[in-house]
Amino acid sequence: MNSSEFSRQEYTARINRVMDYIGKNLGDQIDLSVMAEIASFSPYHFHRIFTFIVGETSADFVSRIRLEKAAQLLRDDTKSTVGDIAFRCGFVNISSFSRVFRSYFGMTTREFREQEKAIFVKDGIRYGKNCKPVSKIGKHVQQVNDQFCSVDYKQLIIMDTKIEIKQMPELHLIYCRHMGAFNKIGQAYEKLYRWAGPRGLVTPAARTVTVYHDDPAITSIDKVRQDASLVVKGDVKVEGEIGKSTIPGGKYAVGHFEIRETEFEQAWNTMCSWLTESGYQPGEGPTYEYYHNDYNEHPEHKFIVDICLPVKPL
Repeated sequence: MNSSEFSRQEYTARINRVMDYIGKNLGDQIDLSVMAEIASFSPYHFHRIFTFIVGETSADFVSRIRLEKAAQLLRDDTKSTVGDIAFRCGFVNISSFSRVFRSYFGMTTREFREQEKAIFVKDGIRYGKNCKPVSKIGKHVQQVNDQFCSVDYKQLIIMDTKIEIKQMPELHLIYCRHMGAFNKIGQAYEKLYRWAGPRGLVTPAARTVTVYHDDPAITSIDKVRQDASLVVKGDVKVEGEIGKSTIPGGKYAVGHFEIRETEFEQAWNTMCSWLTESGYQPGEGPTYEYYHNDYNEHPEHKFIVDICLPVKPL
């Protein structure tokens, strides 16, 4: 590895640690000096390096993540007040939160809560339960072909599978982060395996996990963060672009699927549709995919995967 590649990986890893810190402390004050210390840069250099790597300033990133988390809670946690959600996401008062929310998303918090939820996606268009197209936050409702709704949409998007409520264990992971289109995460897995393989961490019993930090119904796809991860035991010393994280144990809705690469959207639609009739709502924590096989070794090149959603009773 040349010095240029080493520097890029090291800088990326430091900024990833800062993003992880921000995600865990949204309700607290987050100072530039603290972020710079976590990244082991001076505040002067941290500001410029963060902006170069992430594509937005650290202040803009914190503000956006707070707003998008608040939007997610407004949609999913209907029992909490707007004020409660604002404070949980680090806003000091309701009026400033409401003003910034409307400026960013193009609608008030009340208008957002009154919107029908999108529960499945078909050909890139989000639909509600009654097969009505639903806009992405801040976007106009997309035009669709009415013929789609003349067909039983469940036959098109809902898979016949078993979904259970399980107490999932805590998972210790090493990861390589990807930001952007879902179908590009393979590049992050390649980097992860190149690092983990020589260190004896890739074995027949090893399991991979894709962790999702953002909701694509809220976050622009080019900013959606996904971690290509490998389950490990004990404390693994990481370096370069490889980081480590922990998924907390807890109650999850777990759907078991055996699918091709082109069927992940349908599998997630199945989970979202099930959730609307389950008596549960999204809980705290990340959603993730837990893979049981190497799809290259499957006779039909299928993924055997559990889609895991944190849940709590309605």
